[in-house]
Amino acid sequence: MSDSHALLQAARAWPFEQARLLIERRKRAPKDGPVVFETGYGPSGLPHIGTFGEVARTSMVRHAFRTLTDDKIPTRLIAFSDDMDGFRKVPGNVPKQEMLREYLGKPLSEVPDPFDMGHPSFAHHNNARLRAFLDSFGFEYEFYSSTEQYKSGAFDETLLKMLERFDKVMEIMLPTLGEERRATYSPFLPISPTTGRVLQTPTLERNLANGTIVFQDEDGRKAETPVTGGRVKVQWKPDWALRWTALGVDYEMAGKDLIDSVKVSSAICRALGGAPPEGFNYELFLDENGEKISKTKGNGIAVEDWLKYAPAESLSLYQFHKPKSAKKLYFDVIPKTVDDYLSFLHAYPGQTEAERLENAVWHIHSGNPPAPGADISFALLLNLVSAANVESKESLWRFISKYAPAVTPQTDPFLDRLVGHALAYYADFVKPKKVFRAPTDKERAALEDLSTRFAALPADARAETIQNEVYAVGKEHGFEPLRDWFKAIYEILLGQEQGPRFGSFVAIFGIPETRTLIETALRGELVRAA
Repeated sequence: MSDSHALLQAARAWPFEQARLLIERRKRAPKDGPVVFETGYGPSGLPHIGTFGEVARTSMVRHAFRTLTDDKIPTRLIAFSDDMDGFRKVPGNVPKQEMLREYLGKPLSEVPDPFDMGHPSFAHHNNARLRAFLDSFGFEYEFYSSTEQYKSGAFDETLLKMLERFDKVMEIMLPTLGEERRATYSPFLPISPTTGRVLQTPTLERNLANGTIVFQDEDGRKAETPVTGGRVKVQWKPDWALRWTALGVDYEMAGKDLIDSVKVSSAICRALGGAPPEGFNYELFLDENGEKISKTKGNGIAVEDWLKYAPAESLSLYQFHKPKSAKKLYFDVIPKTVDDYLSFLHAYPGQTEAERLENAVWHIHSGNPPAPGADISFALLLNLVSAANVESKESLWRFISKYAPAVTPQTDPFLDRLVGHALAYYADFVKPKKVFRAPTDKERAALEDLSTRFAALPADARAETIQNEVYAVGKEHGFEPLRDWFKAIYEILLGQEQGPRFGSFVAIFGIPETRTLIETALRGELVRAA
């Protein structure tokens, strides 16, 4: 066994652990063809980051599997949109509410696009947003539409099998339902030939020879329809099992709130002759109030919002980190997530091969992370924007160029992207919350001392040298604990309770500029201006 192979087998990162489950599955039940990964999307509301997290995480497992198997077993990733589902509720965060209410009950792929973006339906619009997001990450996937799968006949064989094993499916489903629902439940939801709506109605008769069911239409008359060709939609738990069986899905993860649903769908999948996929239940994203993020509520961060304020790589990191732990997902987490990504990226070149396999950037970049650029944090950029009072990338780059003359937007395009994100994030989230305060007598004396010490330093003093002077002033003026000194610096000079390593900030902002900032604060001008 080679050293590299041994390291791979010992890798503990969760994508490797999941990939090993698939390897064992393949050994238990050998089959021809690719290993099929799937992620599901319900396009009844606008896409949110939790939806896309499944694709990011599943892609990480897929890459780990390909690495462990030396890419000898083909794989596919299906991004499946349940766009034939009935339109049950109008989301509160979309336009044309009255128009949409007229289409309640229709398949989502039959509901007009309220955004007037030229899409054939509301589902097509949301599907396009999903695909644009996945494409922006460079994910390798195949998009599947539920409507197309039903109408093309791709599900017909399994639908007929479900009709044949109707009683077994009912035996699995009925114990999970309330008494009233049990009385009317059917796994088949016929699409009304008169109104076009997806009907929650009992199956009155079954005709196995013809592959049809009989139901009561909305006008009160009995109607007979085939279960094939897109004339029925299956209820979502049986539909999940239908999909797994028809497409031969080997791996699909789901949220913790769907644990019971996975068990039920797995039982139905077995009843249909399929093998339920491997996977795990991840914890849910929460909003800043600790409530579950919901597409309908619109209380999460939209994809385009995150990408306005941070690079896509940071979003992948957020998905990678502790998937089985509940995490709050709101705008305040963005700066730390960006800087965590930068820390992982800068650590990677100096790590051993074993350490690299545990590093998040190995999984984010499919084993080939880019070389790190200038070591300038996102928090530092935010504070430069604040202290320098700049509003353009060109102005901010003038400070960066003084600190690192060889670095330009052309040589470090990732840093250039960070500069743009920092300007946007500062304007929308930092600037409105800034609260400057006047120094106490003790803090005033310390800041005056700090300015004097800075004057004695060479203009090109290194960040570490500057930081040592900051430490020395804090200790000499009796700040205990020392973090109170740094907190005072941030509150008085930057209008916030915390900030980046101050020596690094001064090295980029400039010693003369920092002394001017201190003098301005001591004169009370920052407080008055705020």
